[in-house]
Amino acid sequence: MTSFMGSAFPARPTWASSLVSVGVTGTNGKTTTTSYVAALLGLLAKPVARVTTLGCFLDEERLEVPGHYAGFLETVRRAHEAGGRYAALEMTSEALSLGFAHAWPCHVGAFTNLSLDHSDAHGSPEHYLASKAQLFMSLPRGGCAVLNGRDANAALLRDVLPSGVDVVRYGVESRGAAWDEVHLSADAASVTLDGTVAKLGSPRFPESNGELRLRAIGEVYVENALAALGVAMWLGAPASAAIARLATVPAPPGRFQVVHREPDVVVDYAHTPDALERALATARRLCRGKLVLVFGAGGDRDRAKRPLLGAAARAADRVVLTSDNPRSEAPEQIADEIAEGLGERSDVVRELDRERAIRQAVQNSDARDLVLVAGKGHEGTQEVAGVKLPFSDVAIVQASVKRSR
Repeated sequence: MTSFMGSAFPARPTWASSLVSVGVTGTNGKTTTTSYVAALLGLLAKPVARVTTLGCFLDEERLEVPGHYAGFLETVRRAHEAGGRYAALEMTSEALSLGFAHAWPCHVGAFTNLSLDHSDAHGSPEHYLASKAQLFMSLPRGGCAVLNGRDANAALLRDVLPSGVDVVRYGVESRGAAWDEVHLSADAASVTLDGTVAKLGSPRFPESNGELRLRAIGEVYVENALAALGVAMWLGAPASAAIARLATVPAPPGRFQVVHREPDVVVDYAHTPDALERALATARRLCRGKLVLVFGAGGDRDRAKRPLLGAAARAADRVVLTSDNPRSEAPEQIADEIAEGLGERSDVVRELDRERAIRQAVQNSDARDLVLVAGKGHEGTQEVAGVKLPFSDVAIVQASVKRSR
């Protein structure tokens, strides 16, 4: 659920129990996982309500509804009135900390991963995880928790589950060691600029063994797809149909989105150290020349992650340090704190005008290079000195390419 939630939630309408709600939470991958879940639930019944940070949808139809609780309620109401049986809901830690999972309990909860983020809102990693845990503590007897079996934080979530809640564990090896038996796994991922292919294996769902194809680019999306498969198959979706459906689902905008080829220019929402590290790892696998990174960090929040972002950025061959959403902070100060993690490098260019930084990175790259523009992804604005200005990384890249021709 998006962070537009208010602090007070009215009583659920009487018809709410007719919908099976699936909540998705974690640090990274919530939007993609929720989109995959919604696509797979459509195999069981339509329309499916989908609420993410990208907006509110009935199947693929975007709804023009308010950006707060009333908009969420209008979306699920329309799904119910149209005969829908399922809702896929992205849930942020802020909404969960305000009690949304208690106001609207889900039948299934899915957890992606946990890393440093939103420290300004939660004060400590423990409070951040505790907020995520609200989704799982509110699951009913007979419900299911779909947990990342290779993220150690998920083991803590397992320990707070109410009695009678089933558990499905999924994972990919790159996340780390498994903390318990993994029921749904994938390995031998092949990643290209056209998509990702991996080999599926499952002792619990043997009918899913085979090949997984995704239009999204990167092994992290295999992880998101596994979570969605775990949800859908537990709810009764046929494995073969679910796997076939995943092959057709586009990645959400701004998630390793290839905007141009030769040079290859990718826009990605990565704004945490873990997400940036993984985006760079994917970019390195695909890069034929130099790997160029353009990135910054948001202002007024999460200062502790700035040097960690800088450390992650060391994986690039060239770095253009710029602004993100500085909000009320001075961009220079944010850049200084990121630079602490970059170390002594002669190939770091500081250009705090984000549009100019993107344009120069694109226009100064060779055909074999890959430019990764990270941090803002799908966002259509940039917040500077408390004012939101129109700004799109994708549009800036497209304009930069045209000027270079």
